[in-house]
Amino acid sequence: MPEMEGKLISIDTFYSEVASEAVSKGAHIVNDVSAGTLDNNMIPVVADLKVPYVAMHMRGDPSTMQNRENLQYHNVCKQIASELFTRVKDAELSGIPAWRIIVDPGIGFSKNTEHNVDILVGLPAIREELARKNLALSHVPLLIGPSRKRFLGDICARPIAPERDAATVAAVTAGVLGGGAPLHSTSGLLLSIDLGEEIVIWARKKTGVPVIRINSMTEAEEFLKKYHMFAIGVFEKYKGPAY
Repeated sequence: MPEMEGKLISIDTFYSEVASEAVSKGAHIVNDVSAGTLDNNMIPVVADLKVPYVAMHMRGDPSTMQNRENLQYHNVCKQIASELFTRVKDAELSGIPAWRIIVDPGIGFSKNTEHNVDILVGLPAIREELARKNLALSHVPLLIGPSRKRFLGDICARPIAPERDAATVAAVTAGVLGGGAPLHSTSGLLLSIDLGEEIVIWARKKTGVPVIRINSMTEAEEFLKKYHMFAIGVFEKYKGPAY
C-alpha cells in the first residue's frame, strides 16, 4: 500500500505462527500481550525473525486477567517491573537481544482503575526497578496504551469509549512526562506527545542532562545496543554475570 510507505507495521498477537506469517508479509514489530506466556514458541520464533519485540505485562490470559487473584498487588509498579524482568530475561537468554525488546506495563490488563493510575504516575519507578535488577534495562523503551480504556471512563464518567478522547490526551501526556511512549498516536494525540516530549527535553536541559534525538528505528536499535553492551560490562565488572 502506498499509504504505508515509510511507516512501521506492528502485529498484535500472542500466537507465534501469526507473528511469523505477519513478519513474512511485511510487519516490522511483534507486540505480544502475554510476553511469551501463552505460546512457548513465541520467543524462539521472534528471536529467529530478528524484529523488535514488545513484551507486555499481563497475568493469566484475556479471559482470566481480571479475576480477583490476578488483581492482587501490594506494590503494582514494583511487581510489574519484577514480572516483566523475568520475561525479558527469558527472552534475552532465548536469543532476543535486549536492544530489540520494548516493555509495556499493560494498562488495563489484569489491572483495576487504581492500578492503571499508579502505572501512569509510576513509570519512572518501573524503569528504576528494572534498572536495579539489570542496569542495561535502565534505557529500555516503555510503551503505554491508555487510549479510550475503561479506567478513563470510570474516572471521568464517560461510559462510551469515543467520549474518552480528551481523557486519553491527558493520560498520554502524563505517560510521556514519565518516560513512556504511547502505543496509539492518532492526530489528536500527536500534539500532546510533542508537548510532553518538549517539556521533558526542556527539563533535562535545565538540569544539564544530555538530550539524544533519535529519528528512526535503526538509530534507536543502535543506541540501545551500544548502551546495553556498556551497561552489561559495568554490571559484570562490579557484580558478576547479569543473569
